[in-house]
Amino acid sequence: MSAGQENRGDPSAMGAAARWVQPEAPRPEPTPDDAEFFAAAARGEFVLQCCPECETTRHPPRPMCPRCHAPGGVWQAASGRGAIYTWTVVHGPTLPAFVDELPYIVIDVQLDEGPHMIGRLRGCTVADVRAGRRVEAVFEPGADGLALISWRCVD
Repeated sequence: MSAGQENRGDPSAMGAAARWVQPEAPRPEPTPDDAEFFAAAARGEFVLQCCPECETTRHPPRPMCPRCHAPGGVWQAASGRGAIYTWTVVHGPTLPAFVDELPYIVIDVQLDEGPHMIGRLRGCTVADVRAGRRVEAVFEPGADGLALISWRCVD
Protein backbone atom coordinates (compact mmCIF):
# COMPACT_ATOMS: atom_id res chain seq x y z
CA MET A 1 0.00 0.00 0.00
CA SER A 2 1.46 3.39 -0.93
CA ALA A 3 1.78 6.31 1.43
CA GLY A 4 -1.51 8.02 2.14
CA GLN A 5 -3.66 5.02 1.24
CA GLU A 6 -5.94 3.56 3.85
CA ASN A 7 -6.97 -0.06 4.09
CA ARG A 8 -10.71 0.44 4.35
CA GLY A 9 -13.05 -2.44 5.06
CA ASP A 10 -10.33 -4.91 6.08
CA PRO A 11 -10.93 -5.90 9.72
CA SER A 12 -7.33 -7.18 10.13
CA ALA A 13 -6.02 -3.70 9.28
CA MET A 14 -8.12 -1.97 11.94
CA GLY A 15 -6.09 -3.12 14.94
CA ALA A 16 -7.06 -5.17 17.96
CA ALA A 17 -9.03 -2.35 19.59
CA ALA A 18 -11.27 -1.83 16.55
CA ARG A 19 -14.47 -3.80 16.26
CA TRP A 20 -15.65 -5.00 12.84
CA VAL A 21 -19.26 -4.05 12.19
CA GLN A 22 -21.01 -5.88 9.38
CA PRO A 23 -22.29 -3.21 6.97
CA GLU A 24 -26.00 -3.09 6.23
CA ALA A 25 -27.30 -4.01 2.82
CA PRO A 26 -27.96 -1.01 0.59
CA ARG A 27 -31.60 0.03 0.40
CA PRO A 28 -33.39 1.77 -2.46
CA GLU A 29 -34.27 5.42 -2.24
CA PRO A 30 -37.69 5.80 -3.88
CA THR A 31 -38.05 8.48 -6.53
CA PRO A 32 -41.23 10.12 -7.84
CA ASP A 33 -41.26 7.51 -10.61
CA ASP A 34 -41.16 4.43 -8.37
CA ALA A 35 -42.51 5.63 -4.98
CA GLU A 36 -45.90 3.98 -5.53
CA PHE A 37 -44.22 0.68 -6.44
CA PHE A 38 -42.37 0.67 -3.10
CA ALA A 39 -45.43 1.90 -1.15
CA ALA A 40 -47.50 -0.97 -2.60
CA ALA A 41 -44.76 -3.50 -1.80
CA ALA A 42 -44.71 -2.24 1.81
CA ARG A 43 -48.45 -3.08 1.91
CA GLY A 44 -47.75 -6.54 0.45
CA GLU A 45 -49.21 -5.59 -2.95
CA PHE A 46 -47.56 -6.17 -6.32
CA VAL A 47 -48.24 -3.37 -8.80
CA LEU A 48 -46.93 -2.40 -12.22
CA GLN A 49 -47.14 0.77 -14.26
CA CYS A 50 -49.36 0.76 -17.33
CA CYS A 51 -49.50 3.31 -20.14
CA PRO A 52 -52.89 5.09 -20.23
CA GLU A 53 -52.61 5.49 -24.02
CA CYS A 54 -51.35 2.17 -25.46
CA GLU A 55 -51.91 0.00 -22.33
CA THR A 56 -48.31 -1.32 -22.33
CA THR A 57 -47.33 -2.70 -18.93
CA ARG A 58 -43.83 -1.62 -17.96
CA HIS A 59 -41.11 -2.17 -15.40
CA PRO A 60 -39.03 -0.49 -14.14
CA PRO A 61 -41.33 2.48 -13.51
CA ARG A 62 -40.58 5.60 -15.55
CA PRO A 63 -42.21 8.91 -16.44
CA MET A 64 -42.89 8.05 -20.10
CA CYS A 65 -44.08 4.99 -22.00
CA PRO A 66 -41.17 3.30 -23.80
CA ARG A 67 -43.53 2.13 -26.57
CA CYS A 68 -45.66 5.15 -27.54
CA HIS A 69 -43.81 7.87 -25.57
CA ALA A 70 -46.98 9.06 -23.83
CA PRO A 71 -46.25 10.80 -20.54
CA GLY A 72 -47.43 9.39 -17.24
CA GLY A 73 -48.65 6.01 -16.21
CA VAL A 74 -51.28 4.37 -14.04
CA TRP A 75 -50.60 1.78 -11.37
CA GLN A 76 -52.41 -1.53 -11.67
CA ALA A 77 -52.51 -4.59 -9.46
CA ALA A 78 -50.47 -7.39 -10.98
CA SER A 79 -50.18 -11.12 -10.31
CA GLY A 80 -46.69 -11.10 -8.76
CA ARG A 81 -46.02 -14.29 -10.70
CA GLY A 82 -43.86 -15.21 -13.61
CA ALA A 83 -41.27 -17.62 -14.96
CA ILE A 84 -37.50 -17.71 -14.61
CA TYR A 85 -36.05 -16.34 -17.84
CA THR A 86 -32.39 -16.67 -16.84
CA TRP A 87 -30.27 -16.68 -13.69
CA THR A 88 -26.82 -16.45 -12.19
CA VAL A 89 -25.25 -17.76 -9.02
CA VAL A 90 -23.27 -15.14 -7.13
CA HIS A 91 -20.18 -16.64 -5.52
CA GLY A 92 -18.34 -13.34 -4.97
CA PRO A 93 -16.91 -10.84 -4.83
CA THR A 94 -19.93 -9.07 -3.48
CA LEU A 95 -20.84 -6.23 -1.18
CA PRO A 96 -19.70 -6.92 2.40
CA ALA A 97 -23.34 -7.01 3.61
CA PHE A 98 -23.96 -10.13 1.50
CA VAL A 99 -20.81 -12.13 2.25
CA ASP A 100 -22.57 -14.38 4.79
CA GLU A 101 -25.22 -15.28 2.17
CA LEU A 102 -22.82 -16.55 -0.52
CA PRO A 103 -23.54 -18.26 -2.79
CA TYR A 104 -26.96 -16.85 -3.70
CA ILE A 105 -29.14 -16.97 -6.80
CA VAL A 106 -30.26 -13.90 -8.75
CA ILE A 107 -32.98 -14.42 -11.36
CA ASP A 108 -34.50 -12.53 -14.25
CA VAL A 109 -38.25 -13.15 -14.01
CA GLN A 110 -40.48 -12.66 -17.02
CA LEU A 111 -43.66 -11.54 -15.32
CA ASP A 112 -47.01 -12.92 -16.48
CA GLU A 113 -47.87 -9.36 -17.51
CA GLY A 114 -44.83 -9.21 -19.84
CA PRO A 115 -42.05 -7.09 -18.29
CA HIS A 116 -38.93 -8.54 -16.70
CA MET A 117 -37.82 -8.03 -13.09
CA ILE A 118 -34.52 -8.97 -11.43
CA GLY A 119 -34.38 -10.30 -7.88
CA ARG A 120 -33.09 -12.86 -5.42
CA LEU A 121 -34.46 -16.39 -5.46
CA ARG A 122 -35.18 -17.68 -1.96
CA GLY A 123 -35.72 -21.23 -0.73
CA CYS A 124 -34.35 -23.05 -3.79
CA THR A 125 -31.03 -24.64 -4.53
CA VAL A 126 -29.10 -24.17 -7.75
CA ALA A 127 -30.22 -27.68 -8.78
CA ASP A 128 -33.86 -26.51 -8.54
CA VAL A 129 -33.40 -23.61 -10.96
CA ARG A 130 -34.37 -23.94 -14.62
CA ALA A 131 -35.65 -21.64 -17.34
CA GLY A 132 -39.44 -21.56 -17.31
CA ARG A 133 -39.76 -22.53 -13.64
CA ARG A 134 -42.70 -20.69 -12.07
CA VAL A 135 -42.00 -18.20 -9.30
CA GLU A 136 -43.98 -15.76 -7.17
CA ALA A 137 -43.09 -12.55 -5.40
CA VAL A 138 -42.15 -12.53 -1.73
CA PHE A 139 -42.22 -9.23 0.16
CA GLU A 140 -39.31 -8.68 2.55
CA PRO A 141 -40.05 -5.74 4.87
CA GLY A 142 -37.19 -3.71 6.28
CA ALA A 143 -36.84 -1.57 9.38
CA ASP A 144 -36.95 1.52 7.15
CA GLY A 145 -40.57 0.80 6.12
CA LEU A 146 -39.63 -0.35 2.61
CA ALA A 147 -40.27 -3.88 1.41
CA LEU A 148 -38.04 -5.44 -1.20
CA ILE A 149 -39.32 -8.09 -3.56
CA SER A 150 -37.57 -11.40 -3.93
CA TRP A 151 -38.88 -14.64 -5.45
CA ARG A 152 -39.71 -18.23 -4.51
CA CYS A 153 -40.47 -21.26 -6.63
CA VAL A 154 -44.13 -22.34 -6.79
CA ASP A 155 -44.08 -25.57 -8.80
